Amino acid sequence: MTDVIQNDDQNKERENLQFKSGFATLIGRPNVGKSTLMNALIGQKIAITSRKPQTTRNRIRTVYTCEEGQIVFLDTPGIHKAKNKLGDYMVDAAERTLSEVDVILWLVEPSDYIGAGERHIIEVLQNTKTPVILVINKIDTVKKELLLGYIDAYRKELDFAEIVPVSALKKDGMEILLSCIMKYLPYGEPFYDKDTVTDQPVRQIAAELIREKALRCLEEEIPHGIAVTIEQMKFRKKIVDIEATIICEKDSHKGIIIGKQGAMLKKIGSLARRDIENLVERQVNLKLWVRVKKDWRDSDYLLKNFGYNPGDTE
Repeated sequence: MTDVIQNDDQNKERENLQFKSGFATLIGRPNVGKSTLMNALIGQKIAITSRKPQTTRNRIRTVYTCEEGQIVFLDTPGIHKAKNKLGDYMVDAAERTLSEVDVILWLVEPSDYIGAGERHIIEVLQNTKTPVILVINKIDTVKKELLLGYIDAYRKELDFAEIVPVSALKKDGMEILLSCIMKYLPYGEPFYDKDTVTDQPVRQIAAELIREKALRCLEEEIPHGIAVTIEQMKFRKKIVDIEATIICEKDSHKGIIIGKQGAMLKKIGSLARRDIENLVERQVNLKLWVRVKKDWRDSDYLLKNFGYNPGDTE
């Protein structure tokens, strides 16, 4: 019996020598497609997406597992100039991940113009020893013959481990990028079982899906001032009952979110319900309310209440 146990341990050690497992973070300016890329890489929608900047507010952890290894992705808020405590929290969450991972994916848009936002990120990356893969996203929006010029412009700024052009929207270049990431991961046991795609609680993903629909439906100035909290989530055999509250900063915003005769709130709820039903794989009974919390983005207490913990990005 002892020999069998020893043989099993030896087999496991040999497997670990072949299996890679590690962490990769996605960074970049707001709205370069980090969440879209992460969803494309793992083949499932976990992070919310929007054309409006600063959509992602927390670090979102997702998992990709194949025969070669396991990549744990951290999708971070966009690095930008903070205007309030929520902004400080978001930037801190993004920058603190750089020393905690095995490889950094820096997403940029296809251009040979390197603006102030990119220059700030370059300064940040110059102070890290972590390998950096430059990911030029949205290549479906430019002519292919221009890509070499864009690559050359960035290559002069930083010593990249790899440079990979992709289109997250079209899922072009995903296999090449995954292969490049694997090169920089250490050998070892997986952190999660092979069926895990995220460590995010279902409640948190549901809240984010509601916020995504609000981002897409509402006017430009309102979305940055909203948060979503799940008050109750009750699982029955074939139905999930969810009660959620959309938090806004002004009374005038509340009226816009609700809309004429509740039309806007119904639209947000209807769109969110579909995605949540895909998530939980059953029918969803979703009830939404709207509440005003003035200047909540500058309140440590309310930020913590709504799931953003200033000073702690773990």
